[in-house]
Amino acid sequence: MAEYKKPEMLTDTPLHYCPGCTHGIVHRLIAEAAEEVGASKDAIGIAPVGCAVFAYNYFKCDMLQAAHGRAPAVATGVRRARPDNLIFVYQGDGDLASIGMAETVHAATRGENITVIFINNGIYGMTGGQMAPTTLPGQKTTTSQSGRDVKTHGNPIKICELLSTLDGPCYIARTSMHDVKHIKETKAAIVKAFKKQRENKGFSLIEILSTCPTNFHLSPKASLDYIRDVGIKHYPLGVFKEI
Repeated sequence: MAEYKKPEMLTDTPLHYCPGCTHGIVHRLIAEAAEEVGASKDAIGIAPVGCAVFAYNYFKCDMLQAAHGRAPAVATGVRRARPDNLIFVYQGDGDLASIGMAETVHAATRGENITVIFINNGIYGMTGGQMAPTTLPGQKTTTSQSGRDVKTHGNPIKICELLSTLDGPCYIARTSMHDVKHIKETKAAIVKAFKKQRENKGFSLIEILSTCPTNFHLSPKASLDYIRDVGIKHYPLGVFKEI
């Protein structure tokens, strides 16, 4: 029987995330995927601003802290300077799809050989639970207390569908963290993205539907059920582009 161990790429630093948040699990998946493709020694990560702002504390690899939304631009510079390293970008929905939308779209359309791990929990988690570009219709937040009204606030942005129309990306996929089966599928998608980067195929992005029990005002289990029963209806899972 195989022994279940902490990946060597992760530090022993206790996670700062709220109970029930899946950021920590995704960190593990990234570490496992990097080790699986033989890149744990030469990986370079770009940390965001948001709930994962301290991501650099958890990985035993070189990490850079980008200004809010600028992680793909920073990763572009790192890629140009370090063409042989594995470059991964870690961002939340406010960081990537709001203030960082331009950086995301332009890095994708240029086909930058980087991998973006996009955590979509549909809300601004760190700053108080405000409505995000990905907040679902009807979802209540501190700035949409009656629920998101698409007539007033617009529709949620579907990043995978948007980026898959561009010529630059080689792999665009959406997965979920709401149960073990889908956690395994998320890891498989990250591994595939890393392999494509190793093959110099270009830009890849894995959008991961995640939870925010604190700002959902739900228990950890109910938050997972919400992703399964509501989130996936608006954000269907699957591969949107693969080359």
